[in-house]
Amino acid sequence: MIELIVVVALIAVAVGMISLALRDPAATRLEQDAVRLTALLESARAASRASGLRVRWLPQRVSDNEHFRFDGLPSALALPTHWLDAQVSAEVSDANGVLLGPEPLIGAQRVVLRLADQRLELSTDGLGPFLISGDSPAP
Repeated sequence: MIELIVVVALIAVAVGMISLALRDPAATRLEQDAVRLTALLESARAASRASGLRVRWLPQRVSDNEHFRFDGLPSALALPTHWLDAQVSAEVSDANGVLLGPEPLIGAQRVVLRLADQRLELSTDGLGPFLISGDSPAP
């Protein structure tokens, strides 16, 4: 009988640990969009520097197929204009868009991404790449 109690207790502990280890699906989806956006912003920033054109990322939802856009990109570089999860929203702190160049120093900028009660920030000091931070529930 004691062996059965020990086995049940071990199973209960294992199930409890697994449930703590499982991530919120919204957090995972938001993180995927954040990683993708940092790559897109850095690609556009590099294209802006290489072409000498001023490029700006705008988070406004234009249509169901265009959740954001890159203004000023060379026509040869077509970047995606939609989130992986259509429920993601973005806002740029202290501006209506993110300036990506062509100057090497673009100024400190921050983008806040939200999905359900999850929130992530993408930021740059203007010299380094965009980094993801602030993985916490939205207030």
